[in-house]
Amino acid sequence: MNEHGSGLLDPALWLAVGGGLGIGLLIGLERERNPAAKAGVRTFALVSLLGTLAALAGTYVNTDWLLPAGLLAVTGMLIVSYARVGPGEDPGTTTVAAAGVAYLLGALAGLGEAPLATALAIVVTALLYFKPELESVTSTLSREEQVSMLQFLVITFIVLPILPDQAYGPYAVLNPRQIWLMVVLIAGVGVASYVAMRIAGERHGVLLTGLLGGLVSSTATTALYARRSAEVPGSAPVALVVVSLANLVLLVRVSAYSAVVAPAILATLLPVLGAALVAGVVAVALLYVRAERATRLALPTARNPAEIGMALRFGAFYALVLFVAAWLQDAIGTQGLYLATALSGLADVDSGALTALNLFGEGRAGAGTAVAAIAIAIASNMFFKLGILAWLGKDLFWRALVPFGAALAGGAAGYAFVAG
Repeated sequence: MNEHGSGLLDPALWLAVGGGLGIGLLIGLERERNPAAKAGVRTFALVSLLGTLAALAGTYVNTDWLLPAGLLAVTGMLIVSYARVGPGEDPGTTTVAAAGVAYLLGALAGLGEAPLATALAIVVTALLYFKPELESVTSTLSREEQVSMLQFLVITFIVLPILPDQAYGPYAVLNPRQIWLMVVLIAGVGVASYVAMRIAGERHGVLLTGLLGGLVSSTATTALYARRSAEVPGSAPVALVVVSLANLVLLVRVSAYSAVVAPAILATLLPVLGAALVAGVVAVALLYVRAERATRLALPTARNPAEIGMALRFGAFYALVLFVAAWLQDAIGTQGLYLATALSGLADVDSGALTALNLFGEGRAGAGTAVAAIAIAIASNMFFKLGILAWLGKDLFWRALVPFGAALAGGAAGYAFVAG
C-alpha cells in the first residue's frame, strides 16, 4: 500500500499520469514552433511522462535514486543531440532547460501535486511562447528600471518571508509581516502597471492595470496612483479610471467569496453590490471616454516602477490606521457588528465582510444584518480611500467624488430595495 492507492482504479494514479502527459504535450506544442528545436511534442510528452513514472516507481519501491537518475539521462541525451551544432545554429540551451523542467514537473505530478505542476507548466509555456515580447521589454529597460525590479524582488522574496507573522504592540494589531505585505502590494501594483503598459499598450494597459489593481489591492492602487497623478501634470483623468476600476473590482471580489463562504446570502447581497457595481461602471465608462478624448491615455509612470519610497511611507500609515481603529474599538466599545465592520473597513474590507458572512453562516446574524454590515465595511473603506486621495492627490480627490459617489448611491439604492 502507498499514498497513491492500491490499484489501477485509483483516481489519484490516473490524475498523476494524465497530468504528467498533459504537461509534456503543452510544453512540447510550444517547442514545436521552433524549427531549430530537436525536441517537439512527442519528445516532451515522453520526458514529462518519464518524470511521472520515475516518481511513482520510486514511491512504490521506496527509493530516492530513480528521479535524479532519470533527470541526468534526459539532460544528457539532449546535450548529446545538440553537441554537433554548426556555426550560427541554435545551441539548444532553452530546449534542454525546458526538457529538464518538464521532467521535474512530471515528477511533481507523480508525487501527487498535479494541479500545481500543471499551473507551473502553463507559466513555463508562456515564458517560452512570449520570447519576442519579453526580449523587447528587457532590451529597453534602463538601469533605474532594472534596479527597481531588483528592489521589488528583494522586498518580496527576501524581506517578507523573514518577518515574524505575529501581532505586537498595544492591542496586538501590529503584525510586521502583514504590514510589510502592504508595502509589497504597492510595489507589486507599480511593477504590474509598468509591465502591463509595456505588453498591452496604452489603451488596454489602463484597463488591465485597474483590473489587476483591484485583484491585488485596491488600497495600494489608490495610494500609488494618487501620488503619481500629483507628480505628473495632466495625468489625473487616466489615474482616476485606474483607481475607480480597481475599487469596483473589490465589489466583484466580495461577491465571489460570499458565494463560497455563504451562498445563501447572495439573494440579499447581490442586489446591493450589483446596483453599486452598475452605477460605478457607468460612471467609469463615461470617465474613460472623456479621458480617451482628452489625453493619449498613457498611465502616469515613475522613474522607479516599484515605488519603494512611496510603498514604505504608506506601510507606516497603514500600521497607524490599524492602531487607531483598535484604539477606537477599545475606547468607545464595539456596539454590535456595524461598528466593528465600519472600523475594520478602514483598513481591510475582507476581514469585516468575512466576519459578517461567518456570523450569518452560523445563524448568529440574519441576512439583512449581515448585508448591512458588509455594505458598511465597503462604504467605510471607500471613505478611507477618499481620505488617501485627499492626502496624496487633491485634484484626483475631487474627481473621484463622482465614481465613488455613484457606487455608494447605487449600493444605498440596492439596499433600500432589499430592505423595503
